[in-house]
Amino acid sequence: MKDSEIIDLYYQRSEEAITKSADKYGSYCFSIAHNILLNREDSEECVNDTWLKAWNAIPPLYPTHFSSFLAKITRNLSFNKYKARKTMKRGNGETPLALDELLECVPSGNSPEKIMEDTELIQSINLFLGSLPKRERSIFIRRYWAVESMTTIATRFHMKENNVRASLFRSRNKLKEYLEKEGISL
Repeated sequence: MKDSEIIDLYYQRSEEAITKSADKYGSYCFSIAHNILLNREDSEECVNDTWLKAWNAIPPLYPTHFSSFLAKITRNLSFNKYKARKTMKRGNGETPLALDELLECVPSGNSPEKIMEDTELIQSINLFLGSLPKRERSIFIRRYWAVESMTTIATRFHMKENNVRASLFRSRNKLKEYLEKEGISL
């Protein structure tokens, strides 16, 4: 079933929309959640919450990229659950590693000024990613957006893990340099 047909089901308030979404994107959303949470039950809960969030958002929203829309919801829910879990104990997964790797090149802080700059930062990062070669961009996104392990990325791209690490290191340095040129303070 096409994404537009699934979205139309949401607009019709048909419960079949959730079933069709789960059939088409359930495993995709689960893999995103599981890469972040490393826990089957928590990942399944986030995916189920994704369908509820989509149900509540459509209408009035009409997502142009339905898979990205669902992935973003799943990712945000998963990070929220991860943060809640982290307050109780720190895990051994890829999430803290991936986030720590980005600390050196992405500004942090929650002041009102920083929050206002988020849109500018997002636009700059998107422009930067668009400037990378496709393979390098895919590796970067799989690590820092989908929170895939180095091993998984290496397997996917038929590379050695050290080559993935080197690619990510170079990309982070390029990002840091790019953001500094854009006047975004680190």
